[in-house]
Amino acid sequence: MVSRTDFDIAIIGGGIVGLAAGYKIARSHPGLKIGLFEKEAELATHQTGHNSGVIHSGLYYKPGSEKALTCTAGRRELVEFAAEHGIAHHICGKIVVATAPEELDGLESLYERGRSNGVEGLERLDGDGIRTIEPACAGIAGLKVACTGIIDFVAVARKLGELIIGSGSQNRVLTSHEVRALDRHDYFTRIVTNQGSYDTRFIINCAGLQCDRVAIMDQIEPGVRIIPFRGDYYELTEAAAGKVRALIYPVPDPAFPFLGVHLTRMLDGSVECGPNAVLAFKREGYGRRAFSWRDTWQALAYGGTLRLFSRHWRYGLGECRRALSRKRFARDVQRLVPDITEANLRPGKCGIRAQAVGPRGELVDDFHIVTGVRSVHVLNAPSPAATAALAIGERICRIAHRHFGLDSGAAKAVAERAPQVEPDKTGKRKGRRGGR
Repeated sequence: MVSRTDFDIAIIGGGIVGLAAGYKIARSHPGLKIGLFEKEAELATHQTGHNSGVIHSGLYYKPGSEKALTCTAGRRELVEFAAEHGIAHHICGKIVVATAPEELDGLESLYERGRSNGVEGLERLDGDGIRTIEPACAGIAGLKVACTGIIDFVAVARKLGELIIGSGSQNRVLTSHEVRALDRHDYFTRIVTNQGSYDTRFIINCAGLQCDRVAIMDQIEPGVRIIPFRGDYYELTEAAAGKVRALIYPVPDPAFPFLGVHLTRMLDGSVECGPNAVLAFKREGYGRRAFSWRDTWQALAYGGTLRLFSRHWRYGLGECRRALSRKRFARDVQRLVPDITEANLRPGKCGIRAQAVGPRGELVDDFHIVTGVRSVHVLNAPSPAATAALAIGERICRIAHRHFGLDSGAAKAVAERAPQVEPDKTGKRKGRRGGR
């Protein structure tokens, strides 16, 4: 018998990055069988479904970095994609506001970065210019970023899933399939899930909050660990929501990959404030009391976490205080919009950021992708990953093409090299176990 596999490429993770990678591969290599595995019953359940919904401009990122390159290109492609497929979005623009003289240098650095990164529609603002755009906003100087917007990222993800299935009769998007082990054989890898086993020639790991564990299952040392950071949001009451027309951001601290508490008018007209950034005690725990012994132990036992905390304990303490006190949270909001009070804030959603941390305690700021024997592992895809997803997917597609030798005859060629025996799906498992 000719050796067969269920898929040529299996993608682990049904967030927007994994879906974008599958979409790009399906378009450029239509002869390949693609399977996408998502452990939840719905796509885009975790980071994609809990982010701020902002289409980022590319303003913040170091020129020449992957984040800068993919954000600008990905943003433009995302807006075109949304328009083509009727996905709700609005290019409303935003302002970044300096509220104290010591923030002016940072504001100017953002302006120069934005120009270097090809961000269109940048405009310097004085105090009067700020209030022309956002009458309730305080600030001594600012930047108008006209190309920023908001979008329904979950709708984008679902459409990508539909297009993957529609581009090939053998392509499948398998929800409620938790990957529990990877058994690597000579010519294929067996993916063991809670609903059975599937054989694939190649694997692309886009598992987000679980990506380091999936890499270990594939016998890859990721070189980083995912440390989850929780971001809590508040929502403005209807009476206060009218004080914000679009998006208002502070000047961020360049030492950290977090943008600080900001205000975002959503597609439905509501206004969100946040997020903060504190250690989460469960990788997929969307609540202040969510806890996992396994996740907490793995985070705190990792040397990189301890070094990170020892280096930045003052910043971390400030974030924890704000997370525990609505009053402190309101003070940060009032730096941008003084008329908003504690009484105007009501609890909103919570998101978890999959932050890669290196062994010396360094926060990995750019995308981090490594390759295995027959695998590609996306081990850090931080914000603006949702905005940049289509560009990141294109990059993953190029890596897969180069690393796997993909072309129109790739599946046939690999099959011809493989043993002429049907794989035994009841054989002994050789891979390592992990959590996905």
